Amino acid sequence: MKCIARATLALGLALTFAASAARAASPSTPAATTPAAPPATSSPAAAANATPSDAQRLDGIAAVVNDDVILQSDVEEQLALFVQSNGLRPDSVAVDTLRRQILDQLIDEKLIVAEAKRQGVTVADAEVDRQVDQALKDTKARVGGDAAFQEQLTREGLTEAKLRDKYHNDLQRQMLAQRMREKQLPHRAVPATEAEAFFTAHPEKFPKVPAQLRLSVIQLPVTADSVTDNKAKAAVLAARKRILAGEKFAKVAQQVSEDTGTAQSGGDLGYFAQGTMEPAFEKVAFSLKLNTVSMPVRTPYGWHVLEVIDRDTVKTHSGRDSLDKTGAPLLEAHVRHLMVRVPLTQQDSDRTLALAQKIRDQLARGADFAALAKRYSKYDAADPSGDVGYVPANSLRENIRDGLDSLKIGDISEPLANQVGYNIFKLTDRKPERAYTLDEVRAELPQAVEQIEQRDRYDAWVKTLRAKAHLDIRKG
Repeated sequence: MKCIARATLALGLALTFAASAARAASPSTPAATTPAAPPATSSPAAAANATPSDAQRLDGIAAVVNDDVILQSDVEEQLALFVQSNGLRPDSVAVDTLRRQILDQLIDEKLIVAEAKRQGVTVADAEVDRQVDQALKDTKARVGGDAAFQEQLTREGLTEAKLRDKYHNDLQRQMLAQRMREKQLPHRAVPATEAEAFFTAHPEKFPKVPAQLRLSVIQLPVTADSVTDNKAKAAVLAARKRILAGEKFAKVAQQVSEDTGTAQSGGDLGYFAQGTMEPAFEKVAFSLKLNTVSMPVRTPYGWHVLEVIDRDTVKTHSGRDSLDKTGAPLLEAHVRHLMVRVPLTQQDSDRTLALAQKIRDQLARGADFAALAKRYSKYDAADPSGDVGYVPANSLRENIRDGLDSLKIGDISEPLANQVGYNIFKLTDRKPERAYTLDEVRAELPQAVEQIEQRDRYDAWVKTLRAKAHLDIRKG
């Protein structure tokens, strides 16, 4: 399935299939850089909901490519998959940018497939069928077996034959485009000396080390009263009991889980790398024995039960193990979960803000930050004193960046809202944006330069295809 670049999302089962094909090739930003980052509980509709969307957008034509069309619904489905699989929470401006980028990619794919057909590039049906068989096998496993799969088909008004046809068409198109790209743009290994010379001559083609802030944090999540919390925990325990009694995890997740982004696919979160989830959630995901059911796990978003299906190392483009900052292989886990949310009220939020302001007032009068962090903070990724180390400024939520911009070294922020409650920060150092040094990137340069050159060649090639095509891009 690794050859699949993308898959459409017209159906819940297609989403399950697409998620299995969308494993990230590189780790995401560690959660420690975003203290408010939640586990992957976003809905597939999150992208469409992030900015106003209506039936005209979903039913209209996004672009005409020669004699073919791209529907707005095609764009929205791919946008939802991208947002969900990368655990993003984009604002409306970012969503609009992503939407246009995805439309451009869909246009490029149609042009490349047309060029492949013109040049006589083919993909054998038997090869596509093998991929389809594997996709269906993976989908059945993800939704809890053949019986659950058939139930899902019935709910969606599908037959297995129709779903197979859909998978076949999607895969055939993707494999054909990939084969054409490989023919047109063969990889060229870049010698180390050439890569270093390219780095020196073209610094503008490489990203910069972002501005960084060294922060300590006291995080105060909004919490419900004990009665509400215990009710949610009891619901999770009841679901766990059903699973231990023999019911399929995926079936119970579909019926019980309040994570709307994964419930339909049996609670399947896919693969995620270490450092991308809430610490309490991640601790279980990377320690639980495979194919066993965890005890309830509490995060700021509710109570969870997990089943770890697989753990492996994250692979680079060349197939080597990705390494973390310590040089150890970076792990990723394939997890199912179900979640019961703990409802929160305005009174809960007001109570937490009042506590945050009380702590801020004590700090302003000279109280020890580390002592108060040990007493109050619920952010597990920090050390006991609250220190989270250096954090890329661009990884922080906009309101938090704004709240830190005017601080001097040693200053304490006002309580700043995040996705789970309130943070109080102490700024202990700043580092401005800067260029990478050659020594910092030397080992990765040959591969990086190869990718840059490949991208430049791809862009030039697609530009020629677009110049020869009839394109009509409609306004959304």
